[in-house]
Amino acid sequence: MNRNFVIVGAALAALWHSTALAQDTIDIKVGVLNDRSGTYADLSGPGSDIAAQMAIDDFGAAEKGINVEIVGADHQNKADIASSIARRWFDQDGVDIIMDLPTSSAAFAVSDLGRQNNKLVIVTGGGSSDLTGTKCAPSTFHWAYDTWSLAHGTGSALVEQGLDTWYFLTADYAFGHSLERDTSAIVTEAGGTVLGAIRHPFPGQDFSSFLLQAQSSGAKVIGLANAGADTINSIKQASEFGITQSGQTLAGLLIFISDVHALGLQSAQGLVLTESFYWDHNDETRAWSRRFAERFGGTMPTMSHAGMYSAMMHYLKAVDATRSKDTATIVAKMKEMPTQDVVFGAGRLREDGRKIHDMYLFRVKTPQQSSGPWDYYETVATIPAEEAFRPIEDGGCPLLSK
Repeated sequence: MNRNFVIVGAALAALWHSTALAQDTIDIKVGVLNDRSGTYADLSGPGSDIAAQMAIDDFGAAEKGINVEIVGADHQNKADIASSIARRWFDQDGVDIIMDLPTSSAAFAVSDLGRQNNKLVIVTGGGSSDLTGTKCAPSTFHWAYDTWSLAHGTGSALVEQGLDTWYFLTADYAFGHSLERDTSAIVTEAGGTVLGAIRHPFPGQDFSSFLLQAQSSGAKVIGLANAGADTINSIKQASEFGITQSGQTLAGLLIFISDVHALGLQSAQGLVLTESFYWDHNDETRAWSRRFAERFGGTMPTMSHAGMYSAMMHYLKAVDATRSKDTATIVAKMKEMPTQDVVFGAGRLREDGRKIHDMYLFRVKTPQQSSGPWDYYETVATIPAEEAFRPIEDGGCPLLSK
């Protein structure tokens, strides 16, 4: 065969491919809706934009004819503000998918709007297990963790250690209620006893009266069913009252590495916690996290940031595979394909919208054990993916009966 003919043929094929790709270009608008100024800004906030953009870049979306625009907004941890923004995004601004959504009440509100508007919602920051339970929606996925997985990991581990009487300090909104409920069930199932609970305003500042009531209960464990700055302040104030020094154990039921960083190892040492991601877990997580930190002022990613990356990557794979952004088409493809990425490894999506992957039980190192900044966790146990999340038949998701 003539060599010139081969070269020309290859060039024509490349030109045809690029032309076809240009004609098949898909424009996607992603809304990252989260807390950018308050209690959850460190664990979510602007870092979620960075994680999403990293996934877009790593996937090579532009080269595959997928043009992605990210827009962001601060819902201030209020469901009404989240609803207002999401409604405008869906109705006026052409947003195709809303992601992140820390604060479960906000996540529920936006999930309902996604159902009404036939739009995709992926919750990587919110925690309530009801998102894939009684309040599941056909176009909502729940990604990084949930209250059942946290309760199962930390609650079971502490009861097994003989810490079998509990009292809860709970943030008074959907997430806190869900975390208290799920942990209470796990503690009781494991043979422990729940002595009571007290609920604090969300967000809170002064936890002194609540902590003193929890201390007076005599429970071996004070379970902190809160998150972010609320958890940080609870732990700091508990230390000031000498609660842990007197023999009671604080259980941070949702702790992010950003919380440990803010507390410092002197205050956080010994905390047992459950997470789906730790930057120093393996070579792949270390490499990805260092790239994230370079873009985010040296700050290592939380599991919510990892969830954003993982969810965006899987979504883009589905868009590329189907050459569509139709919600029903994308949801079906995302559930059909196994998940695989550098932050969570292998996993899958269930029919109720729950993302399944391994979870990990960690213990916070002492200052002496740490080799430097961000070297905070030691792995206590790996919770296999199929055990880490609530069995699908126990959630009460109405989608499963259809």
